[in-house]
Amino acid sequence: MPTIEGKEGRAWIDEYVAKAGKMKGVLKALLALVKRTVAGCEEYVNPWKIPSFDSDGTVCGFMTGKEHVTFIFLRGAALPDPEGLLEGTGKSVRHVKVRTVADVKKPALKKLIAEAAKLNKKKPMIGMKVDMNKRRGKEGKR
Repeated sequence: MPTIEGKEGRAWIDEYVAKAGKMKGVLKALLALVKRTVAGCEEYVNPWKIPSFDSDGTVCGFMTGKEHVTFIFLRGAALPDPEGLLEGTGKSVRHVKVRTVADVKKPALKKLIAEAAKLNKKKPMIGMKVDMNKRRGKEGKR
């Protein structure tokens, strides 16, 4: 399955947010936080239909549930987490359950996003990376 990028990807994500019910405000706040924290990141929808953000590789993504948003960090196990926000036991992936806009405003969440972007820049991800750079070369930078 291909990714959905550029204007089409942003439109897909906007529609996803619009259908989020009571989690809509949380999603809008998360989108704004990621864009403020990781300058120049690109929104896209990964092959598994998860809205995601790329900056030298996938920084984070999110899925909406009825009572919370699962905010995913593909390299979460490698991130410093002094506040203990990250959950999960996978080899690499960790997530934060975000229930309210107040949760989005926690400085520790912003630090996780910044650290994930910094890790991508310092040590590019290998393995199951959605290769945005390769497609940029084919389609031109947006």
